[in-house]
Amino acid sequence: QLSEDVERVSENSTDEREGDMEVHEDSSSVILPDGELGTTTPSLRFSKTCLKNVFSVILLFIYLLLMAVAVFLVYQTISDFREKLKHPVMSVTYKEVSLYDAPGIAFYPGKARLLSCKHHYYDHIPPLINPGQPGDIECTTQRINYTDPFTNQTMKYALVVQGPRDVKKRELVFLQFHLNETDQDFSAIDYLLFSSFQEFVSSPEKAKFMKDCESSYSSWKFSGGFRTWVKMSLVKTKEEDGSETVEFKQETSVVNYIDQRTNPRSDQLFFVVFEWKDPFIQTVQDIITANPWNMIALLCGIFLALFKAADFAKLSVKWMIKIRRRHLKRSRQVTNHIS
Repeated sequence: QLSEDVERVSENSTDEREGDMEVHEDSSSVILPDGELGTTTPSLRFSKTCLKNVFSVILLFIYLLLMAVAVFLVYQTISDFREKLKHPVMSVTYKEVSLYDAPGIAFYPGKARLLSCKHHYYDHIPPLINPGQPGDIECTTQRINYTDPFTNQTMKYALVVQGPRDVKKRELVFLQFHLNETDQDFSAIDYLLFSSFQEFVSSPEKAKFMKDCESSYSSWKFSGGFRTWVKMSLVKTKEEDGSETVEFKQETSVVNYIDQRTNPRSDQLFFVVFEWKDPFIQTVQDIITANPWNMIALLCGIFLALFKAADFAKLSVKWMIKIRRRHLKRSRQVTNHIS
């Protein structure tokens, strides 16, 4: 608008000067020779007008190029946003705790019998006094019978033991089982880990609770004649619907147990230790790195640049048309003076 006003004022002043020139020439009635009329001024004006037109065309092409780049950026931004929506990124965070919620350890001993169960601290396990003989059971245990969730016909017997809690004192649970006889070349006891022993105790339907745990969690084994050391870590996974699932990761090390009993026997002894690996709870969730607000802000900036470029191109075209009309008008005036 400012440039149009300046051009309008300059055009009016030019018209007034040209009008004064016409009045002066009409009043004087002087006819100049052809060679002396407009020998310097028209060529100078023509060169300036030509440069302005060339400069305007160059600017127009530059802004058209910028508009094409802006359109490409809009397309690329929308494509990247859709791609990021389809492929979320897995985010892993760690939360440090001093006490875990005591996990539940469900054993499926079969014919084996629990001899002893104790809580120890700082990884100190005293030597066994009477291995293979019943000892103290200081753990909180419960026994439960339920039907197999996969067959719905076989009855299963589970011994549920409360796991360790205090991770700073490196609390561990040490258990000893005894199997009198076996008809297999090797013997093992299955076990299952679930997140909260207290939830199992407070559950009104413990059989259903154990069936759901067996359907959701993996089971492991530890063999007879060895001391198996299990270090657990807890992983929580947040699903897209907001629900949270819990699973265990474990590191298992096996040490051979040297049976120093006097009489060689055909029975089997099982030793297993459960301990927390570290005080960090791992939380896994899928996050979308594309931020819609950032994309909206970027698109607004691009569209604003497009509108500004289009507006400038429109004004440039108008200015070129005005320059062209002014040049034609001056040419007609010069022709009229000559005639």
